Amino acid sequence: MEVPRGHMGRSSAPQTSEAQAAVAASGPLAGIRVLDLSRILAGPFCTMVLGDLGADVIKVEHPVQGDDTRAWGPPFVDGESAYYLSTNRNKRSIAVDFKTEDGRRVIRELAERSDVVVENFRPGTLDRLGLGYEDLQPLNPRLVYCSISAFGSSGPDHDRPGLDVIVSAAGGLMSITGEEGHPPVKPGVALIDVATALYALGMIVSAVYARESTGRGQKIELSLLSVQIASLINIASNYLVAGQIPRRWGSAHPSIVPYQAFEAADGYLVIGATNDALWRRFCHACGLDHFADDPRFATNELRVRHRDEVVDAISSVVKARPRAEWVARLRAAGIPVGPVNTVDEVFRDPQVAHLGMAREIPHPTLGSVRLTGIPAALSDTPATIRRHPPLLGEHTQEVLEDILGYDAAEIGHLIESRSVATRPSPSAPL
Repeated sequence: MEVPRGHMGRSSAPQTSEAQAAVAASGPLAGIRVLDLSRILAGPFCTMVLGDLGADVIKVEHPVQGDDTRAWGPPFVDGESAYYLSTNRNKRSIAVDFKTEDGRRVIRELAERSDVVVENFRPGTLDRLGLGYEDLQPLNPRLVYCSISAFGSSGPDHDRPGLDVIVSAAGGLMSITGEEGHPPVKPGVALIDVATALYALGMIVSAVYARESTGRGQKIELSLLSVQIASLINIASNYLVAGQIPRRWGSAHPSIVPYQAFEAADGYLVIGATNDALWRRFCHACGLDHFADDPRFATNELRVRHRDEVVDAISSVVKARPRAEWVARLRAAGIPVGPVNTVDEVFRDPQVAHLGMAREIPHPTLGSVRLTGIPAALSDTPATIRRHPPLLGEHTQEVLEDILGYDAAEIGHLIESRSVATRPSPSAPL
């Protein structure tokens, strides 16, 4: 049943047992509609998690190339990019050309019937198209409008294009990542995009919650740069409080020893003895008994001062035995330890399997596809994977008919004018 425009979301009134059961079955954000105008990673990752939590996510893509990540590969699986598949489950795809007036009309009408808009175009782009917050808010005063940019919507760099790696460089993360004496490196995944997505998620859910009291939506703005700075946590504090400019430490920690990767006979493992009791236990477990009571290493502060001597001694001992032996021995002693696993080893790990972090779901053209699982569990309203990552324009006709009430003639006109594109879909509901 279509919810009247401007009244999306659940009432704060007590729910019947039937309503509670319906929410439990479909997720805590059931009844919330998200109009996803974003692409690549930060926005799509955010809206994917909103979809995992039960929101109806309408992903708007360009009719020809779609989301940029559809072309990012290899690897591809029968034409589908692994990158695209990673961030777009639990969405419906519609293909709409913003450059046409009919296409913009479709977006405005969908915004009227949505709770949330998420976009990550360069600042000002959607304003120029008449699709900015100031344009859409009068049509739907309860709309929560989230804008994600690289450097912010104002200031000297507001119109500067940016990617995760650019912001990681400009925001300081790359300066502290890598081995000392070697060039800076980026993290192995786009961490700032992911952190921005999760910040956006929290702000969106908070704004939807606040709307229950105020009756109004609001605009949310956040940038990769601001999230990057916030994510420096203790490193930023070390500078702001003590004026300390950090250096690259590789896998080591500037304030804890030992806390880093060590090379065993057949691979690497990470050891973290984070307090003095663990340090003594660690020494006994690895045959460094004479270090356990050495006054030079009695406290973490002293071990940090004598870092090279401590690390050299541990490295010599650890390198003599296989990784699995050290992991077993140190775990038995209660020392935080873990192997440096390759990704294939990660997905073979029994604990990873127990947590359900690899899921195989039906797909209309691939037969099935393996995706990462959902990392959080809600006891009463679990997050679920209900939809495969959609094909480009797979749901255009469905959304135009079911949400906007367009008839066949009107949809035909939009297709003929190339304002939208549709794709017949051998749907694969989960």
